[in-house]
Amino acid sequence: MPIQPLSLDSLFDALAAGWRMVQQTLAISLAYAAIFVIGGAIIFSLLLTQGWTPFAPAAAGAFMLLGPVILAGFFGIAKANEAGEPVGLAAIASGFSAASRSLWALGLVCGLLFMIFVTDAAILYAYMLGGTPIWFGELLSAGGGISHFVLWSSVSGAFIALLLYVVSAFAVPLLCERRAGLVQAVVVSVRVVFGNFLVVMVWAFLLAALMIGSILLLPLLLWTLPWLAYASRFLYRAALPE
Repeated sequence: MPIQPLSLDSLFDALAAGWRMVQQTLAISLAYAAIFVIGGAIIFSLLLTQGWTPFAPAAAGAFMLLGPVILAGFFGIAKANEAGEPVGLAAIASGFSAASRSLWALGLVCGLLFMIFVTDAAILYAYMLGGTPIWFGELLSAGGGISHFVLWSSVSGAFIALLLYVVSAFAVPLLCERRAGLVQAVVVSVRVVFGNFLVVMVWAFLLAALMIGSILLLPLLLWTLPWLAYASRFLYRAALPE
């Protein structure tokens, strides 16, 4: 499968094209993103009410491990919009039904890595901060244990996220469009990443910073999730044109 080189201009073009797609499919894009915003609000509420406030950044980062699989719904919306078809719930369902079954195998890998990270972070939390509740207003006065926990959980999460990113960044779009089987899709994804390493790492940093920041400021996720999902689709098309 031929791979086209990417540049920093490719990233700006993808972000611009992604934003245009959000504007063209605004209602359904926000509605689909709202599912994950509501889920995030429930999780953060549970953490805050249980006194696990320092765990919130780790929970935000953990979403990055599950994010690739939900792209199928946004791909369905974008495909329907480009074809001039109605963009509604049926488009989201079509995105998942049209995807290769191998996408769910990759989804299981994402879920496994998610569980590994959450388990490790919980053990680290118990070791560094213990079982004493830490409320939001006590964050600044709770001592250095919080910063140490955030640091080491971030290091652990970054390693797992990087591993997943390399194998899934371009494999998920290929599987969503049934252009390759699981093994070939993963191989192509690795080739694209290492063949455009600097550009793709800049993209990974942008994704992580914008997504984690938006999750911590949850209402922003309504906009950034579809925006970055569509931008990722355009970047994939730039690297692997049909």
